[in-house]
Amino acid sequence: MFRAKPHLRCILLAFLVTLVPAALAAQSTGGAALLDDVLSGLEFRELGPAIMGGRVADIDAVETNPSVIYVGLATGGVWRTDNHGMTWRPLFDEQPCSSVGDVTVFQSNPNVVWVGTGEPQNRQSSPYGCGVFRTTDGGRTWQDLGLTETRHVSRIQVDPRDPDVAYVAAVGHLWGPNSERGVYRTRDGGRTWERVLFVNESTGAIDLIMDPADPNTLFAAMYQRQRTVFGFAAGGGGSGVYRTTDGGDSWTELTDGLPEGDKGRIGLDVYRRDGNLVYALVEATGSGSGLYRSRDRGESWEKVSSRNPRPMYFSQVRIDPNNPDRIYVGGVQLSISDDAGKTWWEGDAAEGVHVDHHALWVDPSNSLHVLLGSDGGVSSTLDGGRKWRMHNNFAIGQFYEIGVDMSDPYRVCGGLQDNSSWCAPNHTLTQYGVMNRDWVDVWGGDGFFNQFDLEDPNILYTESQGGNSGRVNLATGEVQNIRPAARPTAEDEDRDYRFNWNAPIAVSSHAPGTVYVGGNHVMRSRDRGRTWEEASPDLTRRIDRDTLSIMGAPVTDETLSRNDGTSSYGNITVIEESPLDENLIWVGTDDGNLQVTTDGGATWNNVVGRINRLPQRSYVSRIEASAHEAGRVYVAFDRHYDDDYAPYVFLSEDFGQSWRSIAAGLPDWSVNVIREHPEAENLLFLGNEVGVFVSVDRGRSWSRMGNLPTVPVDDAVIHPRDNDLVLGTHGRSIWILDDLGPLVQIANGAALAQGAHFFPIPDATEWFRPGGWPFWGDEFSAAGPPDGAVIRYRVGPDGAGGTPDAGARARLVVTTAMGETVRELEGPAEPGFHQVVWDMRETPPFEPEPGEGGGFFGAPQGALVLPGTYLVRLEVGSHVVEEEVSVRMDPRVEVDMAGLRARHAAARSAATLSGTVRAAQNAIRRMSDQLREAAALMKEAEADEALRERAESLAEELDSLRAEVQRANLGRAARGIEGNAGPPTADELWAIDRAWEEVPPLVERVNEFISVRVPALYQAMDAAGVRPDPGELVEVPRRRGG
Repeated sequence: MFRAKPHLRCILLAFLVTLVPAALAAQSTGGAALLDDVLSGLEFRELGPAIMGGRVADIDAVETNPSVIYVGLATGGVWRTDNHGMTWRPLFDEQPCSSVGDVTVFQSNPNVVWVGTGEPQNRQSSPYGCGVFRTTDGGRTWQDLGLTETRHVSRIQVDPRDPDVAYVAAVGHLWGPNSERGVYRTRDGGRTWERVLFVNESTGAIDLIMDPADPNTLFAAMYQRQRTVFGFAAGGGGSGVYRTTDGGDSWTELTDGLPEGDKGRIGLDVYRRDGNLVYALVEATGSGSGLYRSRDRGESWEKVSSRNPRPMYFSQVRIDPNNPDRIYVGGVQLSISDDAGKTWWEGDAAEGVHVDHHALWVDPSNSLHVLLGSDGGVSSTLDGGRKWRMHNNFAIGQFYEIGVDMSDPYRVCGGLQDNSSWCAPNHTLTQYGVMNRDWVDVWGGDGFFNQFDLEDPNILYTESQGGNSGRVNLATGEVQNIRPAARPTAEDEDRDYRFNWNAPIAVSSHAPGTVYVGGNHVMRSRDRGRTWEEASPDLTRRIDRDTLSIMGAPVTDETLSRNDGTSSYGNITVIEESPLDENLIWVGTDDGNLQVTTDGGATWNNVVGRINRLPQRSYVSRIEASAHEAGRVYVAFDRHYDDDYAPYVFLSEDFGQSWRSIAAGLPDWSVNVIREHPEAENLLFLGNEVGVFVSVDRGRSWSRMGNLPTVPVDDAVIHPRDNDLVLGTHGRSIWILDDLGPLVQIANGAALAQGAHFFPIPDATEWFRPGGWPFWGDEFSAAGPPDGAVIRYRVGPDGAGGTPDAGARARLVVTTAMGETVRELEGPAEPGFHQVVWDMRETPPFEPEPGEGGGFFGAPQGALVLPGTYLVRLEVGSHVVEEEVSVRMDPRVEVDMAGLRARHAAARSAATLSGTVRAAQNAIRRMSDQLREAAALMKEAEADEALRERAESLAEELDSLRAEVQRANLGRAARGIEGNAGPPTADELWAIDRAWEEVPPLVERVNEFISVRVPALYQAMDAAGVRPDPGELVEVPRRRGG
């Protein structure tokens, strides 16, 4: 935990922690500016992984340069590569949402790209978008074109003759009816829109294609569907295929040959070389589902195949642009037909890459070149699908839940959408950071909760969809399925538990071996999952979802895609044990119950009815029991499942008897997680669909945290030892903010100095890092935290005596407890929040010359300091403040202080010699340059041969001396000395002793050249009349005229 450190000396009173309430501190003069300064300076770092990507919604490429590829992700924004996937860069980080449904390149000018937001895949985890965007500079800047309430855009078509004429297929709200859906048209680049095709408020446009030869002819697939928290339904009469031949002014429904009755999702494509050839992948009742073909622009259709895998989630069909008989159909497996759908390749046509294929692009200039987007990211083939490459080099993972352990460095584990559960250290000790190779796959399926055992850091409790929980030994690789199984009773022989898609696992922080799993009951194990007991009755509302309607109709066995993705309703979504009382347990459900027990499960009380202005049956997304007050609890509800996007976050101080909303100031995006800092009761973090927010006054006000891409934050963990904020994002993998110390200090109400203020400096570790050179090509690599003591300070508006000049510097002095100066550093002095990293070394023996690199062994370094406590003094203008920093040895090694002192003495001795050697080398270099100039002068003046030979002899002697000095350089030996925690070897000490014997005489010889021999040569040159010619005099002008 975090404990204040005793100061070595009196620190300014500005550093003393007071009991001023954080709310008052935030309201004080400059409080808001202080928080803004700190937030602007705190930076998250990306951890990855990239080894498994996230769901891809769409892919497009530049046809004239197919190495330029744009990818639209379900939750990770828009990305671009200019080298066919060797490297990628995000383009959508600053936009208001990150869910993408379509990316369309205007091929006549590839710098123009249209993006429709909100993926159209209809999953229970599908995020929602915020309209249509366009760039005219290849993604550097974007224009928001509106259509915000469409929420989900499936396809955009742009008139190839005019980039300002575009059509948007808007599916509309997934979770409820709305009027902003159908096909929209713009003729002025998105400044204005007109809806040109509309069926009803539950039916939107799921696909839209344009005849390449006749841009006024378009085909639209309309789709009636709605998802609810309890299920899903498609069909109802609204779905169908429509065609316009006049650019959208009028539309005709096409029915001849298509299945009658209810239809669901429909995918479309038109052959690039012949607009008469159109394919439709149709979901329909009975035997009507399958692939249909029209040879007459949709006037009539014929069924060519019954293949149509999981329409709700896929329904993607593509025609090879150069071969009308080659058809691609997306699904769990990729299907390819070479005879217009009559037969299909056996097995998965994309063997070796991730399944679940949603996007596909075929190069019109080379049909062997295909790009594929799936739940696992982007893949490509250059041989028509025989062999594929996964582009797992950009981090777009979709995490649901994460957990951390107490290893050092600590591990982060998390569950990915359709991509298993993975673990990795939060940083590695290599020079190239955390790479894909550092991640370990620990459990399959769709990954969710991952929680570590209370006592054994190698025991992990993990889970995949539907409560499929397991216990994994990370040291041995042993796994055991521990999913609780219901026992039949006399009253119910078919009794079973109902588990949520994301069923919770909670590990007790009080009782070793105690684990909770949530179904419709709370299941408790006291022996790490070997046996289970029901710790509660059924805590849900026990509603039979078959009695509930969707789109005004019951959901029956005849309903298309009936309840696809929602296996059950009425189950537990959250289990939260109080960190203060093991008998105090909170439970939330998907049907809106909020249950609490204060006696370890003997009795339960549903307190949701005590929350005012909360609609019924609101999904409980998170519960956070306070670590400061037993009766304090935070609850977040997610009502986007009911088409309500407002934030619902509440606080109770009395065990749920009364509540107040703390959502004021939050934007209208549903809330996924809320966390309280264990050492600062006023410090809260909240993750929603666009990022993370912080409150320093217990929810009275909120500020968005910057330096993080726009992305859903599904989970957040505060590491209890390292004080890091770890985020599990649903679209950009894991991000970490190292050390929350500044925010903790603000939230705890510390009186912060207005001129210059030091924030607490976290402990610094002298890690031993393996050698080797990083050769990783295009592999993903995530940089770790700064290697050293991270010194953070704030300069107030008058910190440097007014606004300092640009480039003004603050002075930082590191001293020992006895006041000995160890290192002097510089940092910015302008107002704001700043960070400087001390590498835990003494002053380097010399500074490299301007433009000089570090060479093979890096820049010169001073000796590593001994473990202990040091004082850092900050001087800005007239302000002087101080703070302590503790330096510790690598925790993996046993510390031998006597050996460390011997190591330090040897390293310091070698560093001192290195400085002297460099000074001698610089002197020799300068004299050599001077002798070359002298030789040139003597040659030009045709000086006496003896004088010239004298100069040449001096130069030769200097060259020999340079070689001797170089051999005495101890840079390599010094680095070897610090490669371990023990004393130097006898050979290392001998090398240092020998250098001390050799270097002083060499320096004396260098000094003899400087003070005697080179000056003597200059005197001889002068006597011989050999002098530099300064040139002719310049005539002084005389002023004439006025």
